[in-house]
Amino acid sequence: MARHNLREGQYVVVPENPVSMFLFSSTRSAWIWLIVRLYLGYTWLTSGIKKLSADAWTGENAGAAIQGFVKGALAKAEEGKDVTGWYASFLENFVLPNAKLFAYMVAFGEVLVGLGLILGLLTGIAAFFGGLMNASFLFAGTVSTNPLLFILATWLILAWKVAGWYGLDRWALPLLGTPWSRRSRRSVE
Repeated sequence: MARHNLREGQYVVVPENPVSMFLFSSTRSAWIWLIVRLYLGYTWLTSGIKKLSADAWTGENAGAAIQGFVKGALAKAEEGKDVTGWYASFLENFVLPNAKLFAYMVAFGEVLVGLGLILGLLTGIAAFFGGLMNASFLFAGTVSTNPLLFILATWLILAWKVAGWYGLDRWALPLLGTPWSRRSRRSVE
């Protein structure tokens, strides 16, 4: 932004430190994010493929796995452990009655997140949805690898500008642009 467009005191600009500048803005760090992306992508993709081929997720008994998962989370909430009341309410009143829909959303979502991360296509968005699923699993009282995956997804979100450099984002992001930098058609004409 040009200086004359800013009002006095409107923005506080804090210079970025060299480490975060390297990690989140320099293409020289892209190899680090490639390793993280491939690990997360592989984890999500294999998990999603297992769910797509499992009868309890997307087959004749679709939704059975989600029902079992939700009932386990609700039992933890009743014991006063690991699951908060508001999330138990969400699971009981929204997820459980729509278990079949959520089973498909989780299975296909995991595959799409995995593919997005492996291909480096819309990496920040894929990482966001992966992190959202990790947070959902954590809220439901499932620890497993979710904390690690959530942290790595958060870092990928922060590094969205360079995380897909060794992937399709290298070409897709310049073509798509960012919503905050696009000019309206009226201003161009």
